[in-house]
Amino acid sequence: MEPRKRENKALAETEFKKRFEEQFKDPWFAPHRSAIKDLSDIAWKTQSEGRKSPITQKAGDEFSNPNYDLSVDWYRTRQKILEAQRIHSDPGSPTRVLIIAGSDRNDYTCPGEISKTWRLTKMAEEVLRKESNFQTEILDLSLISSEYGRHIHPCKGCVSTAMPLCHWPCSCYPNYSLGQVNDWMNEIYPMWVAAHGIMIITPTYWYQAPSTLKLMMDRLVCADGGNPDPTTTHGKDSKKAKDIELQGWPYPRHLAGRFFSVVCHGDAEGPDTLRNNLTNWLKDMKLQPASLQSDISRYVGYYEPYATSHEALDKDIAFQKEVRNAALSLALTIKAARSGKLDDLNPPLAEVRPK
Repeated sequence: MEPRKRENKALAETEFKKRFEEQFKDPWFAPHRSAIKDLSDIAWKTQSEGRKSPITQKAGDEFSNPNYDLSVDWYRTRQKILEAQRIHSDPGSPTRVLIIAGSDRNDYTCPGEISKTWRLTKMAEEVLRKESNFQTEILDLSLISSEYGRHIHPCKGCVSTAMPLCHWPCSCYPNYSLGQVNDWMNEIYPMWVAAHGIMIITPTYWYQAPSTLKLMMDRLVCADGGNPDPTTTHGKDSKKAKDIELQGWPYPRHLAGRFFSVVCHGDAEGPDTLRNNLTNWLKDMKLQPASLQSDISRYVGYYEPYATSHEALDKDIAFQKEVRNAALSLALTIKAARSGKLDDLNPPLAEVRPK
């Protein structure tokens, strides 16, 4: 049965402009209504003409189609990734660990209170900073909730059509015609690539990962099998992508070999399930668990009032020590791997079920 395309229900001009001008509803913008209307007229024109990537450059000889018009934004992110990979692969470079704080809450969101995740993140950072020749970077995903213009846009599922249609890095954004700009993933991809180790510390929201963490996870699909040459698919030509995949796609693992640690916490239900989900996801991308001590899930203030949850964390000295041990375990494993001492324990084996 031939799949049917859904009916194209384009946004009407009046509704588009209503949504565009909504961001200027504050009375302080009142003296500039005429200018705002002019901007909405321009924005409508760019949207109706589908000007997704208006600034391009010729791909050049490093791509299969040198004359293809590549998005300048995509090319810049690619250059950052290549530089991050060069740093990662340099045996003389410092060891890099990326700590990801997965909470949606921070001191500047609506609660106005520090998160337990952030406190645990700083404990892990303290351990890692004591290691010789280590560099630690914190990715605080809660900034999406508290900073103007900070976004991780949702994955559009290109990989479900064909793996080569999913570009590395993601080429779906920015989309200027839809106002889908300021995509944080352009900075996050190089963070992952440069790191020798990843440590995720996260709370559990309704049995699952917080929304900001899940957004990042979905957008990392291109790091596992993604196509580094958009010119082969002529951008988003799904037929070309399917033909390439059916000819045999090599499925490049862009983050393979890095080590990870996962710490999940919750107050009632779900941290064990979330830990399993995260570790399975990371292993599926061919990252390696650091050790048995680097993968933990615990309750903080189990079924106790939320109002005293920080006091519960203060009292849980054992959990604090476990978080520090998880960070130390990650550090020791990376050091052993970079010195070649783990090679005998991880012989190169052929993948039985390649994607």
